[in-house]
Amino acid sequence: MSSLFSWLNDQLLKMQWLSDLVSWLLSSVPGFDPASRLGGSVHFFIYDTIKIFILLCVLIFSISYIQSYFPPERSRRILGRYRGVGANLIGALLGTVTPFCSCSSIPLFIGFTGAGLPLGVTFSFLISSPLVDLASVILLASIFNWSIAIAYVLIGLVLAVLGGTLIGHAGMEDHVEDFVRTAPVLDQGETDLTRRERIAFAWGQVRDIAGRVWPYILIGVGIGAGIHNWIPADLITALIGQDKWWSPILATFVGVPMYADIFGTLPIAEALVAKGVGLGTVLSFMMAVTALSLPSLIMLKRVVKGPLLALFFGIVVTGILVIGYLFNSISHLLV
Repeated sequence: MSSLFSWLNDQLLKMQWLSDLVSWLLSSVPGFDPASRLGGSVHFFIYDTIKIFILLCVLIFSISYIQSYFPPERSRRILGRYRGVGANLIGALLGTVTPFCSCSSIPLFIGFTGAGLPLGVTFSFLISSPLVDLASVILLASIFNWSIAIAYVLIGLVLAVLGGTLIGHAGMEDHVEDFVRTAPVLDQGETDLTRRERIAFAWGQVRDIAGRVWPYILIGVGIGAGIHNWIPADLITALIGQDKWWSPILATFVGVPMYADIFGTLPIAEALVAKGVGLGTVLSFMMAVTALSLPSLIMLKRVVKGPLLALFFGIVVTGILVIGYLFNSISHLLV
C-alpha cells in the first residue's frame, strides 16, 4: 500500500512523468546538453512552470467550486455564530477556502468588519486567507512531502488563530478607520446556483487568478532555476545556512518587500532547500511574502490606523520567526 501511495504521489503530484518527458525532449535538441548547468536550468524552468500551472488550474477550480457555497454574506453569518477562540478558528478555516492573495483579502476584511464581526476574528481571516489555503497542501506535497505540507498548514492556522486572538484582546476597535465600520453591508441572501453556474464561477476564478499570478510564477521559477543551477551552495549556506542563527530573521525581512503568493514562492523555496537552507528559514520566507507583502501593508494602512497596523505586523513577524527557529530545529523529523 505504501509503495502504491508513493507511486501515485510521484506521478500525480510531483509529476515524475513530466520531468522525464522534459528531459527526453531536451536531449533530442541537437547540440543541447541537459546535464549541463544551462540544461539543468532550462529543465527546472520548463518542468516547474508546467507542473505548477497544471496544479494551479486543477486546484483553483476545485477550491472555487467549493467556495461557491460560501459567498461573503453566508461566511459572515457563519462567523457571527461563534465567539472567543472558536470564532477565530472558524475565521482562519474560512480563510483556507478563499484562494486570494493578501491584497484581494482586504475587501472581504472590510466587509466583515463593517458587518460588525469581532476585530480579532476578521484578522484571523486576514492572516489565514493568503497564508494557508487548500491548494498549498497539494503544492507543498508536490515539491517536498506530505509531512512538510501538513505542518505548514497547521502552523499557518495556529498563527492566524493566535494572531487574531491577541488582536481581539488588545481592544483596538477604535483604531479601525470610520469608513470601514460604517461601510454598508448588502444582504442579498444566498443564491441557489445551478451546477452549471458553479462550474462557470470556478472557471472564472481560474482565469482570474491565473491571469493575476502567472508573472509571479514565471519570476519565481526563474529565480529558483538560477539558485538551483548557478549560485554555489557554499555561498548560500554561508549567508542563510541552517547553522546561521540569523537566517530566519534575514529571510523574513527579505520576504516582506516582495509581492507574490505561494505559487510564486514555492520554486524559490524548493531551490533553497536543495542548496542546504533550513526548512524553517524557507517557511519564514514564504510566510513573510504571502502574509506581509508590502503592497498589502500599504492597502491595510488605508483601513486601519498606525497602532493597529503595527500590532498586526509585530504579532505576525514574531510568529513567523518563532516558526522559523522551531522548524529549523526539528526539520530532521520532517525531511
